Amino acid sequence: MRKFAGFFKSMDGQALVEMAVTLPVLLLLFMGIFEFGRILGAYMIISDLAREGARYGVVGHDDAEIETLVSSRHAWLDGEKINIIITPPFAEREKGEALTVKIDYAVDLLTPFLSNILPNPVQLSSQCLMRVE
Repeated sequence: MRKFAGFFKSMDGQALVEMAVTLPVLLLLFMGIFEFGRILGAYMIISDLAREGARYGVVGHDDAEIETLVSSRHAWLDGEKINIIITPPFAEREKGEALTVKIDYAVDLLTPFLSNILPNPVQLSSQCLMRVE
């Protein structure tokens, strides 16, 4: 019986148990920060692209030129997932009217556990409205 009493008083495995309990929580926290950073970065890029496209369009460029500009400056985003909506079309734009450039993008989550909790892919959308000069 004394053998078992000495075994239970020993603290040799305490650090291992604490690490086994906290490691999954820390990994989930770090992966959440990583995924949030990717989503926020993608949103910042599409927001900037919408503003650049609207500014480019209000100074007299047509829809094809706006789409080319936006498609060429998408940084690390997947260009095939970018959806550009320009209203009104170039033929219907008049001075003083509003031009809206809307960009939709879907961010695929990389973390398997978070992709079960959050909607996968995460749909992002940004639009910018400016007056035609």
